[in-house]
Amino acid sequence: MNIQINRETLLKPLNSVASIVEKRHTLPILSNLLLEARQNKIFLTATDLEMQISLSLDSEIEGEFSTTIAAKKLLDICRSLPDNSQISMATNESRITLKTGKSRFNLQTLPTADYPVMTKTQGASTLVTVGQRQLKELLKQVEFAMAQQDIRYYLNGLLFEVIANRLNIVGTDGHRLSFTSTELKQNFDKQEIILPRKTVIELIKLLDDSEEDVQVELSSTQVNFSFGNIKLISKVIDGKFPDYNRVIPTGHQNTFTIDRVNVLLAMQRASILSNEKYRGIRMVLNKNNLKLISTNSDQEEAEEELELDYAGDALDIGFNVTYLIDVLNNTNSETIVFSFSDANSSCLITVPNNNHYKYVVMPMRI
Repeated sequence: MNIQINRETLLKPLNSVASIVEKRHTLPILSNLLLEARQNKIFLTATDLEMQISLSLDSEIEGEFSTTIAAKKLLDICRSLPDNSQISMATNESRITLKTGKSRFNLQTLPTADYPVMTKTQGASTLVTVGQRQLKELLKQVEFAMAQQDIRYYLNGLLFEVIANRLNIVGTDGHRLSFTSTELKQNFDKQEIILPRKTVIELIKLLDDSEEDVQVELSSTQVNFSFGNIKLISKVIDGKFPDYNRVIPTGHQNTFTIDRVNVLLAMQRASILSNEKYRGIRMVLNKNNLKLISTNSDQEEAEEELELDYAGDALDIGFNVTYLIDVLNNTNSETIVFSFSDANSSCLITVPNNNHYKYVVMPMRI
């Protein structure tokens, strides 16, 4: 069986699926991707047993064939070929030969029957539709607040909560929490899952800035995303996500609105002299004035002063500056609203004219 395919047609989809393949795996076949041809389409599938990405490409082929091929080697070969190369692939028992121009590569394959394809679970599920660009923006607003390799494994992912006519997405690492929400076209019974960190990162890469829809199917053990020519299946994290409603404060009296870029640049400058381990910064608020002060173990000090419209209580409150810089970097709004209760309470950061985005940072003693 012989396939002819253009390098450009293959390269982007190959990049998309190969990125989840683990470099070193106890099962050799998981270093491979499944390559299938049928009904004038080529299907590429990669899995790490927790998540699976499948992609289809239109191709002029006759007949059917399937094999598994080393994902990284195939990707490296495609990357190294000249633009618009025509690649021909032919299988022969446990080998596949790739030819283009004067180049020829002979690679080992493993039996298709051994490939651990993930299938959709049967049973009750909730099917939600949301635009690709919209979902990508929602994920980017919260993903940076996820934990990384936390012993509380349920924090190493994002909460997807469908309730009535809303999809809520929440990330927290126990020190800060990011919440965002969007309206859905219909009402649903409450359903929630925790989407693993790796799946979230891949999804952000795969989603386009297009108005096309993503079908999201949530069940108790897995979630399926279908968009364009891509299907992504992921297991979910088994655990109970913290009650985010208890963390998001209400009624913070001391608030100010400030230009996002100005305060971001001031914080980046002040952070240069913050303690490398704790990254602490003091926010000192007085009438119409905000000072950002950082010090480190060498007794070095940075101070930034910003004028603003503020008539609330005088406050001196410490934060991990990285957590503040993260939210300022991941928000598009020109201005941003900071709200405080007192020097021992969390800070609430919101965006003007958007009631559905909230970011909470716990204070730290400095």
